[in-house]
Amino acid sequence: MTDENFSQSPSQAPPPAPAPTPAPSPLRRLYDWTLELAAKKHAAWALSFVSFIESSVFPIPPDVLLIPMVLSNRAKAWWYAFLCTVASVLGALLGYAIGALLFETVAQPILGFYGYADKFDEFAERYNEWGVWVVLMAGLTPFPFKVITIASGATGLGLPVFILASIVARGIRFFAVAGLIYVFGPPVRNFIEKRLGLVFAVSLAILVGGFVVARYMI
Repeated sequence: MTDENFSQSPSQAPPPAPAPTPAPSPLRRLYDWTLELAAKKHAAWALSFVSFIESSVFPIPPDVLLIPMVLSNRAKAWWYAFLCTVASVLGALLGYAIGALLFETVAQPILGFYGYADKFDEFAERYNEWGVWVVLMAGLTPFPFKVITIASGATGLGLPVFILASIVARGIRFFAVAGLIYVFGPPVRNFIEKRLGLVFAVSLAILVGGFVVARYMI
């Protein structure tokens, strides 16, 4: 017999079980779901729909879909920005029509929901003097654009001026957002995913800040 027959390998304890992977937070699940939605075939329709209704009634800006859609498919960044711009301007025309034709029945309840109905008469008196600049400002910033589209129709701001200002403002905004994500896509995505809570908090603060500014300006 050789020594190998008599040597026995010492019994070894089994390796420790790997630690369970913590469940993703609700915010992370929402972020992952948005990215999945952004990659689906119907995502462009959803983006167009949100862009359209945000200009007249909906409180959430289309950026919440535009950004993850560009992150998911940077090659379509300019197409997505174009869809946002066209749909948003068409939605702005709906807001204008609501203000011009359906102020008492539709526009006042919408303005009341956002807290602007009581001050609207005072605001309307000076609106036309600065109307085109107000449209440009609202279209470029987190200011609630639907308030301005309705106000433009209610106060009779010239329709060609309103359309041109809307195209310029919304085009600059959406193409700028898409362009930034297109150029800095991977670092932006890494930053968002590592600091998702911070990004969400800042985005929410900007959105709420837009409504607060609007309340004090009107």
